[in-house]
Amino acid sequence: MLLQIPEVLSADQVARFRARLETAPWVDGNVTSGYQSAQAKYNEQVQEDSAEARELGEAVLSALGSSQLFFSAALPKQVFPPLFNRYREGMTFGSHVDGAIRTHAATRTRIRTDLSATLFLTPPEEYDGGELVVEDTYGTHQVKLPAGHMILYPATSLHKVNPITRGARIGSFFWIQSMVRDDAQRTLLFDLDMAIVRLTRERPDDAALVSLVGVYHNLLRMWSTL
Repeated sequence: MLLQIPEVLSADQVARFRARLETAPWVDGNVTSGYQSAQAKYNEQVQEDSAEARELGEAVLSALGSSQLFFSAALPKQVFPPLFNRYREGMTFGSHVDGAIRTHAATRTRIRTDLSATLFLTPPEEYDGGELVVEDTYGTHQVKLPAGHMILYPATSLHKVNPITRGARIGSFFWIQSMVRDDAQRTLLFDLDMAIVRLTRERPDDAALVSLVGVYHNLLRMWSTL
């Protein structure tokens, strides 16, 4: 499932992030790359253990905690501490698949990467190129979202970032280990949850709601890896 989650950050929050990142320590993006990714990756990244990365990462996690859409789609068990990258003119990230397991350097915590996320921090009019390109069973999708919006997609997907031809693209990226490991099962649960939300809004007294909510939770109980 490829899903856009709008307005994870407000315009004021994006502005504060951008100001804070101006003074952040930027390093070669390959500091967090595996062998495969290192062959294709050319970007910059905020030093993972810097005060800026920790502060802004916690702010992203706080914002996600307020997003019901994110919870419904991801069913998060663990979220890898958000990282921050920058693509300047000529920079790119060729086709790759994210590593299955990520280890957080500071805590040595390991998570399984079921989902990948990119939170855009630069308005699309500030740069040319830089689209996130994700391939799935329905074809190839190019993603370039407003600042503060996020894209969520299976970490199993082949994806890349097109070369920047003007300006710079700044974003946050991270991975999620879901309570439901299988993407198809997660998608069914999300579709069912969204149907329940619509029915609750439009026909709150419908007796079928109780049954549908029961089905949702019983499927979650069956498929959860907790």
